[in-house]
Amino acid sequence: MPSIAHQQYEERLAAGRARREQCPRTRQADCVLHPQRDVVSMLRQTSAGRVPGLVPLRYQRMQASPFTFFRGMAMIQAADLACGPSSGMRLQLCGDAHLMNYGFFASPERQLMFDINDFDETHHGPWEWDVKRLAVSVVLAAREHGFSDEVAARAVCQLVGTYRRRMQDYARISQLELWYSKVGFEQLLTRAPNDSIRQQLLKLADKARGQTQEKLLPKMTVLDNGNLRLRDDPPVIFHMQQQDQVWGNDEHWLGDDQYQELLQPMLARYSHTLKEDRRTLLERFRLVDAAFKVVGVGSVGTRCLVMLLQDSYDQPLFLQLKEARNSVLEPYTQQCIHGHQGKRVVFGQRLMQAASDLFLGWTTGPGDRHFYVRQLRDMKAAPSLESFGNNESLIAFGQACAWALARAHAKSSGQAAELAGYIGQSDKFDQAIASYALAYADQVKRDFSVFTAALAKHEL
Repeated sequence: MPSIAHQQYEERLAAGRARREQCPRTRQADCVLHPQRDVVSMLRQTSAGRVPGLVPLRYQRMQASPFTFFRGMAMIQAADLACGPSSGMRLQLCGDAHLMNYGFFASPERQLMFDINDFDETHHGPWEWDVKRLAVSVVLAAREHGFSDEVAARAVCQLVGTYRRRMQDYARISQLELWYSKVGFEQLLTRAPNDSIRQQLLKLADKARGQTQEKLLPKMTVLDNGNLRLRDDPPVIFHMQQQDQVWGNDEHWLGDDQYQELLQPMLARYSHTLKEDRRTLLERFRLVDAAFKVVGVGSVGTRCLVMLLQDSYDQPLFLQLKEARNSVLEPYTQQCIHGHQGKRVVFGQRLMQAASDLFLGWTTGPGDRHFYVRQLRDMKAAPSLESFGNNESLIAFGQACAWALARAHAKSSGQAAELAGYIGQSDKFDQAIASYALAYADQVKRDFSVFTAALAKHEL
């Protein structure tokens, strides 16, 4: 007689398989576009509310290639996905699960882990959306390196196959085992398919271990009249000269000696979002300096600061304070339930990651702007797009990302068995996602042409 646990497992698998009736797996190949999609209008919409002087830099970075354009405009695919097929299963999503949003970082126990590392767009929604965004990014990365579509399709199939097999594994373990599971550096290293990829992993690990707070000190700071000060490196890092440029307030100026008055209340609000022991740790540091920091592609122009704090031994703590805007998924799913966009980001990150930053929290700034806070570059490292010089490295990295995404979806939803039941054990779902990814990558190329033409005509 089967155990109750086995019976429940089979029932959940069956429930997942039953969802194929309303949405067959082959339908996941459909590349559906939003009927009112307007790329230029969406670009203007996503630029609204950003620091005006940095919007051209955002467009400049997006203009580099279809891949960078895709990174910077998650909203377009979100609108299209909302019109496409869905199995009906919803869970916490990364919201922007492309290749460059995965990498290594340190757990609070200082173990090197591999996971999703960007949650600006995290939100509740159909699980397929994360898989499809990751798949399209693989095709775009393959094309950027001149690989054939046959290679790109194979990379996607192997990626989705990894997601499928990992989800089947997670469906068989308890919720507590799942909660404690992680993708560690050693696990990836032992599964590396060849010596070349092992060497790449070892180099990344060395880079990550060199990104400690102490080792950032000489890179990020200079001595100014005997005091430490963040090193200006415009347009990436610079001290704020005008408050209206950053906060949208025309009445006040922000001099180099006024950041304390602006940021101390934000730090006080932030500290109350930390666990008590971590709040006590934060209280042992004092704010020394702050500067504006331009980050990423999609985030360029949002308000992002780096703050230098020091303890009583003058040892550093670098915190990144990043503006949290509404998720691009929100118009197509449901309203944010957290009442604060920074809290939304923190909730999604804590729920989906195997372990999150010790200092992860949220706060509110001038003009009721929402922010989340985390350590800056704490043992963080990820491969660049240029490092995928051969298809084997691209395929291997895509599979690692798929493993991390499957673990995150299983952990955040508690529905691994239902997901495994829907996906099944054949490659039917893999092939469908590969077809979708190739077709949507073609659309991204067309959208990129619209974008570059609008720039040439000074419409943006």
